[in-house]
Amino acid sequence: MMDTDLELLVQYARNHAEDVFAELVRRHIALVHSAALRQVRSPHLAEEVAQSTFIKLARLAPKLRSDTLLAAWLYQVTRREAIDVVRREARRQMREQTTARMDVMHATTEDWKHVEPILDEAMSALHDKDRTVVLLRYFENKSLHEVGAALGTSENAVQKRLSRAIERMRDFLRKRGVKIGTKGLAVAISCNAVQAAPVGMAITISTAAQAGSIIYLTTSATTLKSIAITTLQKKTVTAVIAVLAGVGIFEARQISLLCTQIQTFKQQPKPLVEQPAPLMRELEVAASQLAALRDENERLIRNNAELLRLRGEVGALRTAAREAKRTEMDPIQNATKAWLAKVEILRKWSEQHPEHQIPEFQYLQDYDWLDAVKTSNMEGEHAPANAMPGLREAAKRQFAHNLKNALSRFVEEHNGDLPTDLSQLNSYFDQPMNDAILKSYAMLHSGKLADLPKREWLVKEIAPPFDNDDPRQMMIRTDDYLLVQRTQ
Repeated sequence: MMDTDLELLVQYARNHAEDVFAELVRRHIALVHSAALRQVRSPHLAEEVAQSTFIKLARLAPKLRSDTLLAAWLYQVTRREAIDVVRREARRQMREQTTARMDVMHATTEDWKHVEPILDEAMSALHDKDRTVVLLRYFENKSLHEVGAALGTSENAVQKRLSRAIERMRDFLRKRGVKIGTKGLAVAISCNAVQAAPVGMAITISTAAQAGSIIYLTTSATTLKSIAITTLQKKTVTAVIAVLAGVGIFEARQISLLCTQIQTFKQQPKPLVEQPAPLMRELEVAASQLAALRDENERLIRNNAELLRLRGEVGALRTAAREAKRTEMDPIQNATKAWLAKVEILRKWSEQHPEHQIPEFQYLQDYDWLDAVKTSNMEGEHAPANAMPGLREAAKRQFAHNLKNALSRFVEEHNGDLPTDLSQLNSYFDQPMNDAILKSYAMLHSGKLADLPKREWLVKEIAPPFDNDDPRQMMIRTDDYLLVQRTQ
């Protein structure tokens, strides 16, 4: 006869038998996973929720009441875990979006000054396909779907090739003394690699090219007409054409006729050149008319190009005015700009008043600055000082998060032993550690972590209070950290 869920739970709680727990998972995994998937809408996150649910079952099995209906208990736990995951993902996405906006506002300008002089050299060092992907994605700002369609490949393949290409460019820049992350490099290129050309340049170049083409075609036609000049002289030419280009072609034709007449006069036998004065005056008049027509033709070409250039500038100004008006009417964009402006004020004030900083400031993230201005009164001359206590607490939390991770790595690598001094953790941080920070904290225990009670405090902040607005100190465990009221 098959054991009930309750019997299996009792066996697992008593013996911790893996095969017993595996049977419980097999019976209820479909229920848990389906409930999780309906709520988080992501197979990856649903798997994470299911795993967390059964981990809780393994930990709490000895404490479950004898009348517990396991399916109902698992369903409720799955729902709570799913809600936690959805909230966490929402907070993560918000932080990433805020960080991305801040990167664009604060990182690209300074990074670009170092990247710009050797960007094209770095691009040339890439393989042809890698270079094409970077050009389409960051120079022309096309979406991954559009890049994939242009190259005949999938969005996933484009993303992988793009990541490799940016990483190679970052390595290339680092070897030449430019330190920048892959994300910062991508943002810098996307925002700065292609600048708008001067207003009217495209129209001016297009017009000049077309004008050159017209002159070339007109000159060719003139050569053919000069062969039959005596016939053309007997005809009356009437043309109705476009104002600018037509006038140019007509006057070029007149120029060719006059050139032919002058050449005919010059090629006459010498006795003809020595004819009486009226013939020589006719030659001079023809030469004068030729020079006047050439000047008029060049003036019309210049005027045509100038007219088109001015029209282009007017069109660009109208577009800019419409965009400015649209931006002024967008309350979300205006609010975002206002918050970012306050963040910039707070950053500059902090740089000018380093006495208000603590060493942990190096761990502050962009969203910490944004949170500080949102929760503080930023009005008045000395308003930025109001945000500094909140920034100091945020900096301590960021450091505590990094210290917790470093501590966990150390314990795992040293067979469960705790460090005797925090300086032993230096190599376990993600970035170089400032000694002044480590001296502000102290280990409370040594020996084996497993020998300590659960949730025992391991690290304590020992630095004195910054000021009267700093009444709390940081306490750290391996599983969490907390700012608590200072004790005497």
